[in-house]
Amino acid sequence: MNANTPSVTPTTRTLAWCLHLLIAGLLVLAAVRALADGLPHPGWIVAAAAACAAVYGAGPALPRVRASRPAAARWLAAVGAMWLVLLALSADGVWVAFPLYFLQLHLLARRTALAAVAGTALAAIGAYAVHTGSFAPAMAIGPALGAAVAVAVVWGYQTLYRESEQRRRLIEELTATRADLAEAQHTAGVLAERERLAREIHDTLAQGLTSIQLLLRAAERALPQAPENAARFVGQARQASVDNLAEARRFVAALTPPALDGSSLADALERLCATTAARHGIAVRFRLTGDPRPLPTAQEVALLRTAQSALANTVRHAGATTAEVTLGHPAGQVAVHITDDGTGFDPSRLPEPDPQSGGFGLMAMRTRIHSLGGTLTLDSAPGRGTALTAAFPADPVPRTASPLGPAAGPRTPVRTHPEPEARP
Repeated sequence: MNANTPSVTPTTRTLAWCLHLLIAGLLVLAAVRALADGLPHPGWIVAAAAACAAVYGAGPALPRVRASRPAAARWLAAVGAMWLVLLALSADGVWVAFPLYFLQLHLLARRTALAAVAGTALAAIGAYAVHTGSFAPAMAIGPALGAAVAVAVVWGYQTLYRESEQRRRLIEELTATRADLAEAQHTAGVLAERERLAREIHDTLAQGLTSIQLLLRAAERALPQAPENAARFVGQARQASVDNLAEARRFVAALTPPALDGSSLADALERLCATTAARHGIAVRFRLTGDPRPLPTAQEVALLRTAQSALANTVRHAGATTAEVTLGHPAGQVAVHITDDGTGFDPSRLPEPDPQSGGFGLMAMRTRIHSLGGTLTLDSAPGRGTALTAAFPADPVPRTASPLGPAAGPRTPVRTHPEPEARP
């Protein structure tokens, strides 16, 4: 069909068959009455009715008539011509005008259809007046009323059909949008889980493996002269592997880290300092200032991981002899402050993260802290050590569970096994 030509409004099969049967019945009625009532020229009337039926019957059988409005209009003109012949021969042809109204309104454009219906009604009224030899207003009421009913029914049906189609398209769009949204949410969930696992692997397994590597190197250096020291380093490496295996199992299950399992953040940080000092031979002190404030579990985990990462950087890169971890509670905040007296570095000239050499630490810390609504500040310069502070607003009301653990409010207590991490 021509794209510029409005398509024909579809109808149900039942409605189409009812219309076919109505026209066939009226044509048969005209032929039978011509034979039974002894009208003039009964043969011509029967022939005109048969010709009209034949032309009408050819339309539904032709695919082009069903698909093209211009083709349908030509077929309808042929049917109308046969009907006019029948109408000229018999007054009973007037009854066929009613189904013709529906055909014209359905197959023709709105303005053309309205003109065709008006012409058909006038032809029916005029022919009936000629056959009866008189005219009365009552003769015009029937065809005119039938035309009005046909217009109201067909146009009402078309309006309902258009609204139904609009709703169907809207539902399809909503369904497609819902599917797109579900896919986007799934993708976002996958990316979020991937990011979570990446941070946990960096802050636990990667740092644990680094710690084990440093301890084994120390054992290797101690072997010739001090085997007892080598045995101690090997034991510490074994303990580090046990601790990190527990970490791996817990972060895969999205549980609270072992360091925060049954103890407070302050206890966990204190053990972290003690373990780091014992394993790597630098002085690490822990200080607690202010009154402890409750934090959600996810934020406590973030502060603990930040301290682990910062001390791991101190061990591997800073060349420091002392470090200090402070858990402070300034007004409205809970903050962890990590300082060392190492070589320091220029924060504006950090190397790009690399899978071989690392460099993901600071980025992972910043992402973790910022994603939970906290702040991370870094102060360092070559030759004057490093200071890093991670802080969260204190919440006096316990919060519900986070994806990393059970509900968090005021907490009692954790055990920690720090694992060094690569310097950012």
